[in-house]
Amino acid sequence: MNNMPKQRFVISLSNLLLIVGVIGSTLLLWQLRSLLVTLMIAVVLAAALAPIVNGAERLRLPRWLAVVTVYLALIGGITGAGILIGPTVVEQIERLIRRLPTYLENLWILIENLAIRLGVTDPETVSPISQLFDTQALTSWIIRSSQQVAIRSYSVTRGIVGGVLSIILALLLSGYMLVGSKNLISGLISLFPYPWNQHLAAQVVPVSKRMGSYIQGRVLVSGILGIAITLGLRILGLSEFALGLGVIAGFTNLIPFVGPILGAIPALIVAISHEGLTFGWVLLLFAIIQNLETYVLDPLLVGPSVKVHPLYQLLAVLGGTQVLGIVGALIVPPWVAGGAVLLENLYLQPKQQAEQQQNAIASLSPSEEKAADTVSLKR
Repeated sequence: MNNMPKQRFVISLSNLLLIVGVIGSTLLLWQLRSLLVTLMIAVVLAAALAPIVNGAERLRLPRWLAVVTVYLALIGGITGAGILIGPTVVEQIERLIRRLPTYLENLWILIENLAIRLGVTDPETVSPISQLFDTQALTSWIIRSSQQVAIRSYSVTRGIVGGVLSIILALLLSGYMLVGSKNLISGLISLFPYPWNQHLAAQVVPVSKRMGSYIQGRVLVSGILGIAITLGLRILGLSEFALGLGVIAGFTNLIPFVGPILGAIPALIVAISHEGLTFGWVLLLFAIIQNLETYVLDPLLVGPSVKVHPLYQLLAVLGGTQVLGIVGALIVPPWVAGGAVLLENLYLQPKQQAEQQQNAIASLSPSEEKAADTVSLKR
């Protein structure tokens, strides 16, 4: 036993330099995280606007003029919508926040009456529910949670001013990407060795199309549902908050899976305070709209562009929200969709083709296998 050679752990200079380089790169990327988030947003915007710019370019406009025209139209449309409905939306949301304690109190009274009807009068059973529906504490928790999500969304950009500057920078970067996309992409691809440069060059269009189609589909679906919810709430007698609730539901619907539920909660809380069957009708409205989105709009406008398992989409939303707040929930899923294209085209398809070839060769007779090897050698 004593004669056995002892194993010695040796770190070469190249490995040591590699470890130091990885650690240094990680620290550098962490310091530049706000710039990386801005760059991620810019790529998503460029991918979403690329088809529109290409359409404008087909009208014989120079590429730079097509980009400027599309951006001016986009900014003008958003500004016009903000001027048209912005003050009303802000006023309705502020009024809704002021009345939130009253609505929660009405919700507690409704639950208390329901408990009495069901015969639940034991103090030990009612007390935890009463603590849960402490209106002041619950209101403070809702506002505090919303603020924390919002703070996490722009804490990466170091404050509100930094967030605004990051949005402007993302717009400028995305515009530059659209104007000089060919040179920019060819320059990045040239950094990779052969044949990876050719493989990656072939994936630029599919990845951009997948990411852009995802954002276009989500925005279109959210806009349709926001308008439908606003009109539906007006018809059901909630015209006092219809526009604000419709905008909230439309915006939250940009977030897959959890967004529609978050958008329905404020409207249902408001509906509880109305007499009659208003709550039931509002619940039915959101159920119909949710099914319309799930079985009609998403498969038609979003589903074909994503091609990612719903579980992975949900994990992308939750992970993005955990790290970057609302911004992460919006921009991480399209990046996952784009990454799925690379995984599918650069790994899964070649792997399946190699497995099929191996199975085909295994099923050949020795003479046929020898002939196949001869043919492959000639090729």
